[in-house]
Amino acid sequence: MTTSNTDSNDSDRSDADQNAPETQGEVLGAGAGNTTEKDPDDWVTGDEPMTGAQRSYLDTLAREAGETLAADITKAEASEEIDRLQGKTGRG
Repeated sequence: MTTSNTDSNDSDRSDADQNAPETQGEVLGAGAGNTTEKDPDDWVTGDEPMTGAQRSYLDTLAREAGETLAADITKAEASEEIDRLQGKTGRG
């Protein structure tokens, strides 16, 4: 006689489900949705000056798009410009 180490309640769950922790709220990983993208208007630091990385990437995108941009924009504004220029240049 063999015995199973699963309860009858677990028999309908897949192996992945059985290995997943029980959660009661926010989850990480597959199926959790994209929580990394926030509306720039909701950023706590969105009104700070853009970062060096944003400045460099915007410079590259603006040159490719044949545009000029103000150099004193905020992080949130830079993010929105990056999204727009990525679409225009095909880099997005």
